[in-house]
Amino acid sequence: MKPRFATQIEIANWNKLVTSNPDGGTMFSCYEFAMQKLSGGYKVHFVMVDDLAVTVLEKQAPLLGKLWYLPKGPGVTNSKELFSFLKLFVPFAKENGAFAIRIEPEIPRSNQPSLARHGLYKTRPIIPNPSTITMDISDNLDELLLKLPQKGRYAIRRAERDGVTVKLVKATDENCKIMYSLLEETAEGQFGIRNYEYFRTFWQRYETAGIGQLFFAQLEDNIVAGAFAVALGEKSTYKDGASVRNRTAYGASHLLQWNVIKWAKSKGSKFHDLCGSPPSDEIDNQNHKHYKIGLFKTAFSKNIVDYIGCYDLAISSVKYKIWINFAEKVAIRLHYYKHHDSYF
Repeated sequence: MKPRFATQIEIANWNKLVTSNPDGGTMFSCYEFAMQKLSGGYKVHFVMVDDLAVTVLEKQAPLLGKLWYLPKGPGVTNSKELFSFLKLFVPFAKENGAFAIRIEPEIPRSNQPSLARHGLYKTRPIIPNPSTITMDISDNLDELLLKLPQKGRYAIRRAERDGVTVKLVKATDENCKIMYSLLEETAEGQFGIRNYEYFRTFWQRYETAGIGQLFFAQLEDNIVAGAFAVALGEKSTYKDGASVRNRTAYGASHLLQWNVIKWAKSKGSKFHDLCGSPPSDEIDNQNHKHYKIGLFKTAFSKNIVDYIGCYDLAISSVKYKIWINFAEKVAIRLHYYKHHDSYF
């Protein structure tokens, strides 16, 4: 069946359609993420390819046409499904003025054929979990706690004994500022973050939709850690996490994560994504810039998943060469100069 733009009724039920995809949907392919990107300069399309719901974010490249980006999409689980999808989708994208398609599906990297042979070009990841750590949280809480690595269990119990408490809080402007300050402190020297306004609107948008929750961990009257999580369908995601540099409470972030998991289960989640880690072959590399992130997350699960990452498929080879060799770099720099934020 030829791909088509979704109807208004389908768009109104987009998250249900996305979670019916073979990959179970992700928070990065849902309606709220599309609206977040719409406010940041993308044009948004909702496309049906047979029964597959595909979120498309469009960037207009002057003189070249349109770059179509599928955040965490298409929602397939193996290369066979991917190639079948592209066979249908590429002519549709071309008809609508796209010179290239950028994809980022959650297909495991292992045992996949060479994607380059099929005209796909590796590019820099946009979503921050090309490698991640996941947990099956379908068991009851007592069983889940027993199955945690010993380090995780100890940290959770230690934080409880020391008086750390965790609260689910509203994403008010005041609380968003507190969370962003924690993020700035955590990110310093380790990774870059977007501006405050992006995070504030993101957190508030997902909370309003009933699928996002902000958490604070406190010791006495001091907030020592924060987190924001999303539960969509049977999947939950630890989207943002941060803590104070001066660690006054051992295990506060572990107890916080445990409460995220409890909340996710209450929302029907069976699969929890800790959203980002070093690749599996570098998880023990202390020189990796995300080593400490991996160290924290492996206290909950040792299941490290490497996805294939982000790939481009050129529809017009001439325009794509111009884009990848010159125009994309210029667009990224100009966008940052004007908006002080990431182009993608």
